[in-house]
Amino acid sequence: MMNPLPKSDDLYWTQHSRHKLRQYNLSESRIKRVLRFPDRKEVGVAPNTTAVMQKTGSKKHPYEIWAMFQEVKSLKSKVKSLKKITIISTWRYPGISPIHEPPPIPEEVWEVLARRKNLV
Repeated sequence: MMNPLPKSDDLYWTQHSRHKLRQYNLSESRIKRVLRFPDRKEVGVAPNTTAVMQKTGSKKHPYEIWAMFQEVKSLKSKVKSLKKITIISTWRYPGISPIHEPPPIPEEVWEVLARRKNLV
């Protein structure tokens, strides 16, 4: 798989992602490893985002570590364009998540999000 993390480690961590690191007892280096070597890559729930996952745990108690990020193109240099990655959220998923299926989000939640988007 292509590794989405640039070599310069040009990462921006949102406050939400920092809170989730503490909540799930994850480290920044663990999330960087998930970004560099994902077992699976999915389309994120938020617009223009990507979610990557790594399996961990044991055979008896498997779980997954997920990270949702967004790539932002920054200044272009003469050699190549630089990309900045914004880590939006991180979490642990107990068990094994279904492949290529979005999480079950009720229609009412989508309606609330659409109304908020129109207000902003």
